[in-house]
Amino acid sequence: MNPYKIFAINPGSTSTKIALFEGGEAVFSSNVSHDSRVLKQFKEISAQFDYRKETILEELKKAGVTLEGVDAFSARGGGLASVDGGVYAINETLLEHARAGFSVKHPAMLGAQLADAFSKTYGGSAFVVNPPDVDEFSDLARVTGWKGVYRESRIHALNQKEIGIRYGASVAKKYEEMNLIICHIGGGISVTAHKKGKMVDSNDIAQGDGPMAPTRCGAIPVKDVVKACFSGKYTEGELYEKITKTGGLVDHLGTSDAREVRAMMEQGNTYAKLVYDAMIYQIGKYAGSMAAVLEGNVDGIIFTGGISHDGYLVEKLSGMLKFIAPITVMAGEFEMEALAAGALRVLNGEENAKEYTGIPVWNGFDVQ
Repeated sequence: MNPYKIFAINPGSTSTKIALFEGGEAVFSSNVSHDSRVLKQFKEISAQFDYRKETILEELKKAGVTLEGVDAFSARGGGLASVDGGVYAINETLLEHARAGFSVKHPAMLGAQLADAFSKTYGGSAFVVNPPDVDEFSDLARVTGWKGVYRESRIHALNQKEIGIRYGASVAKKYEEMNLIICHIGGGISVTAHKKGKMVDSNDIAQGDGPMAPTRCGAIPVKDVVKACFSGKYTEGELYEKITKTGGLVDHLGTSDAREVRAMMEQGNTYAKLVYDAMIYQIGKYAGSMAAVLEGNVDGIIFTGGISHDGYLVEKLSGMLKFIAPITVMAGEFEMEALAAGALRVLNGEENAKEYTGIPVWNGFDVQ
């Protein structure tokens, strides 16, 4: 029997990552660039569908790659109602929510649409795997000190889940049997408590929470935010950008590239060292809080994401956290591999594809 062929699709802001896998191994991959001037012509993200589809097909044709015989098209997904983790078969409700951006407007919305279109043209199944909409928080993790303001899961779900599964395999255990703290350290930083296969608590990477990151402000004193809102110095849009695009290392040091910051430190820039060390300190502090969430019963702490390649950061963080549990570094991101692996588990009968109902797994509390 020939190994299953899986085509993975991961749309980003100005590009779409694609990869063809055979038996779990990538035989072709590309990051298809989309002309930003063309993208700006579309008023809605879903309106980019035809343009993105054609540029992907052109890239495949240029590389001599065909989608004939693909067994499954697997996409990152996005814009959906909150869901439990897992692999979801793409149905009409899921497509409707992806087109509209039920939860958020993000290019990941196009993933399900592209996977569905390719499957209808070439045959094969169509899935989304652990989309950004995965929310497995415990009720206690949601409550804040402001009635009506609640915490929701906005983290690197796809990579975090894949890392948990891979780590489990490396120690001959199932992900669902372990308690883990996984720190995704990249352009955004999510520090997450995984309890028996569920991401029960983490920081919100989109709303201004957790450690500062290369482009994100993280948690900051709320009173100062209120003052900034009424200072007249910023527009609403500029303040939102401070949260997710121009905060963190960018605001302090003018760059989101940790390698450039490390170069500044090597050249004797003491402020760069202070800021970078503070980011590391904050990651460690949040990881420690996740150990408390897991009541100290932690099987392992894992560093992943691009910045986990930095030995300086790993050494500093390890010094803070090694008393909690063994530390493992799985640097980089494994999103394309995660998309293929999720589809492969379903095709192999190791996991059942879930049905997307469109009903959020959490929709507020019944407040008395």
